[in-house]
Amino acid sequence: MTDATLRRQRLSFASATMRIFDLSLPQMLWSRRSVFLALVTGGPVVLALLIRAIVAARPAGALQVNGAAPSGAALYGMIVWLLYIRFIVPVLGVFYGTALIADEVDDKTITYLFTRPIPRGSVLAGKYLAYLVCTILLVLPSVVIDYFIVVPLGGRAGIGENFPALIKDLGMLAVGLAAYGAVFALVGARLRRPLVVGLVFAFGWEPGVMLFPGYVKRLTVAYYLQGLVPHAMPDESAVSAILQFFSETPTIVASLTALALITAGALWFAARAVERREYVLDQ
Repeated sequence: MTDATLRRQRLSFASATMRIFDLSLPQMLWSRRSVFLALVTGGPVVLALLIRAIVAARPAGALQVNGAAPSGAALYGMIVWLLYIRFIVPVLGVFYGTALIADEVDDKTITYLFTRPIPRGSVLAGKYLAYLVCTILLVLPSVVIDYFIVVPLGGRAGIGENFPALIKDLGMLAVGLAAYGAVFALVGARLRRPLVVGLVFAFGWEPGVMLFPGYVKRLTVAYYLQGLVPHAMPDESAVSAILQFFSETPTIVASLTALALITAGALWFAARAVERREYVLDQ
């Protein structure tokens, strides 16, 4: 077959990305990693049910903070902030993002994909889209369930009053999954042992620099994702008191702009790394 024929048969970047996406999504949804992380996202639901059971068993002051019972909206806000934003979203980003290319290398299937008439970068792009769909399907339903379990503790009217906060939360978490996934996709494309580096970044570097004043915290995803929290949580949420510890937070426009640039830039550099890197498989 001539080079001209191969070029004519070569798929465009967009078409190749969708082919890889169609191939990768079922594999991700039914992988052992997804089963484990589905259990992780089920943790907040179990916690919400436990809170509901405690309040039902002891309705008079069962849960109190500073001598006052927090509202259902406040408890929901704390669950989203402490469990989803600070733990689950980074964990999903690390375990999925770093594996997009690393798993193909470990399984020795990367050379098979690269012999197809498709751009190399489309392999990463398609697998990244599959990651995004898979993690959204794991996280967002869990958040919705938590909302309808916990928020009614403040009265049935609280469900409707705080519903805009739920919509904002879902959007915020989707943005966080996109940003963390892109960053760790870059780590996975550039390094041979990306999981350790990803865990150190997400649970060592980011929490550490967020505790200190200065500009270094702007080199983290958490700093900009934190800037979206006050705009998403209910006004009376106890999360606002927690966020006072982090005195400096960017505006929502600055946060969204930075997260969009981080996501796009990380994906571009990751695709370039896949295009240029020579993958030597261990025998």
